[in-house]
Amino acid sequence: MVDRRTFNVVILGVGFLFIFTAFTTCGNIEQTVVKSLENGTFSGSGYHSLGIIYGVFSFSNLLAPSVVTVIGPKITMFLSGMLYSGYIAVFINPSTWSLYFTSVLIGIGAALLWTAQGQFLVENSEASTINRNTGMFWALLQCSMLFGNLYIYFDWNGRTEIPDGSRRSVFLSLLVTSVLGTLSFLVLRGGRREEELLSEEEGQSLLSTRMMYTHRANTAIQDTKSELATILQLLKTKTMLLLSPCMAYSGLELSFYSGVYGTCIGATAQFGAAAKGLIGISGIVVGIGEIVGKLSFFFNLLLSQNTFGCFKVPELTPSVNFPPPPPAGGGLFGLMCKNSRFRRTSVVFLGMVVHFVAFYLIFISIPSDASVVFETNTQRTPYLTPSVSIALLCSFLLGLGDSCFNTQLYSILGHVYAEQSTPAFAIFKFIQSVFAAVAFFYGGYLLLMWQLLLMVVLGFAGTLCFFVVERTQNFAADIQEY
Repeated sequence: MVDRRTFNVVILGVGFLFIFTAFTTCGNIEQTVVKSLENGTFSGSGYHSLGIIYGVFSFSNLLAPSVVTVIGPKITMFLSGMLYSGYIAVFINPSTWSLYFTSVLIGIGAALLWTAQGQFLVENSEASTINRNTGMFWALLQCSMLFGNLYIYFDWNGRTEIPDGSRRSVFLSLLVTSVLGTLSFLVLRGGRREEELLSEEEGQSLLSTRMMYTHRANTAIQDTKSELATILQLLKTKTMLLLSPCMAYSGLELSFYSGVYGTCIGATAQFGAAAKGLIGISGIVVGIGEIVGKLSFFFNLLLSQNTFGCFKVPELTPSVNFPPPPPAGGGLFGLMCKNSRFRRTSVVFLGMVVHFVAFYLIFISIPSDASVVFETNTQRTPYLTPSVSIALLCSFLLGLGDSCFNTQLYSILGHVYAEQSTPAFAIFKFIQSVFAAVAFFYGGYLLLMWQLLLMVVLGFAGTLCFFVVERTQNFAADIQEY
């Protein structure tokens, strides 16, 4: 019989699978949907909506641990799931104010959801099971890239326009999926931390419920202040300053492959009736790359029970805000860097080359006005006749390159800041989210060629800075060994 903690991890993964099947599909298609609306009063932008989400998310992350500590991870995840469902429901009958209002709410909800997920996963794990549980959770989560995008392909393939009826059926299906994922959190059973809190509260029956929650809130506020002070200290360090361009680049390319590129494919007139369906196929190709990486990541965890990627898992305590593992391709590159400290630079260099190849192919084969065209189709002609195979190859390369950068950023942060991993990862997610938000805001105004040029410049600078940090760490390690 499955024990309670394993049951909790599986249900947690299933809940996130359903919620993010809905949300990632929504993010992939929303700009295309917005452009096809038969509504003269709607003036919203899918890019701006996503930019608001990432912007609010970056700042909400700083306060989310306090909220989760006070109300608990289970209730937090349920309430956050409702915010995700509300955002998706907006597209059934869209209006400008509701789109932007729910964008703010889901930005807050995302910070709460991921903070609660990390805490709940730790509460249901021991030092000997955290790797297994993390692998199971992320294996389930990565499947979210497949099902929603597959539905989009079958529903939109052959369409040149997205009628209101099709839009409503798609988002009703996504809404039901998100609500099912949210409701699954209600069947989660109490974790270790919750049991300890209940035991403490039973032993302090003289205290009122209000006093106990006040005590939790005061403790959470003090912890938040302490962590913010640590974050500010780390931001001033040379290593963090050098890694910032690489983190910023990860934000730009995140926004590009998760929202902008799919829109560009759907707007390419040369793809004809297949253009809208290709948005779904492109998302699936990215998802397949992530799943392959996660499977190898899980296999690596089974082989090594005391490592997480390329750094040691910290001792587990109820207060640990365990950082999420690399989002794509983690296992392949985790295996590469496991036995050699020099492999991180090789993987990052590979990521830069892979991305630059993808950017070049996109530059010559996708119309430059694909990201900004107000009509549903492009007007300009690219240098090379658009090809479905090249477009999907670029989707795969974008996902592969993203995994190169993200896995090695997690690796080097875990290596350099082993004793301060929580604030270090908080800085990473903050910088990444801010630049993702910025990229979404300019995504609807800059021609595709200029967006690609920005990523090339920042990607090259970020790679060089990463090399400097790695070389400095290797030099310091050599001195210690000597």
